[in-house]
Amino acid sequence: MQTFVFLFLPGGWEIFAILFVILLLFGGKKIPELMRGLGKGIREFNSARSTIENEIKEGMREAERKEIEEKKTQENNG
Repeated sequence: MQTFVFLFLPGGWEIFAILFVILLLFGGKKIPELMRGLGKGIREFNSARSTIENEIKEGMREAERKEIEEKKTQENNG
C-alpha cells in the first residue's frame, strides 16, 4: 500500500514542469497576488481552527466545573 503512494508523488522534474506551466498561465505579475490570496486563506483557516479549539476547551472546562459542583452538592446533601 505504501509503495503505491510514492508512485503518484511528483518528482523534481514534474514539480519544475508544474511551476513552469503556472508561470505561463498566470504570468509573473499575477503570481504575487495568488500567493497573497493563498496566505490570507491559510491565515483565516488557522484562525478558525484556533477559535474552534478554544471553544472546545472552554466547553470541556465548563463541563468539568459542573461535574465538580454536582459532586459538592451531593456531598453536602449526602
